[in-house]
Amino acid sequence: MGNGPTASDDGWLYRGRGLIQLTGRDNYRDCAKGIGQPLEDCPDMLAIPEWTTLSAALYWSRHELNELADAGRFEAITRKVNGGTHGQAERLALWKAGREVLA
Repeated sequence: MGNGPTASDDGWLYRGRGLIQLTGRDNYRDCAKGIGQPLEDCPDMLAIPEWTTLSAALYWSRHELNELADAGRFEAITRKVNGGTHGQAERLALWKAGREVLA
């Protein structure tokens, strides 16, 4: 993930933040270029709503998740974001609740 050795503390500095839990120095650097903000130098910026939202939107777009969402392929979305299906049941429950509210 581009983190330095354990002593660099990069694992802590570039821990999961944001709506999609961006993790690792490489991901912070890539996102920083995409949203035009110094996230690598100021990783706590991903705790600010404006930047956490833009980072999630950038990730969503770059990983072509909208097409999967439109097709109702939420397991595929979970796999792209998490690499597996951890938390899938909770996501589906929240999605269904959201649909009921917005219907």
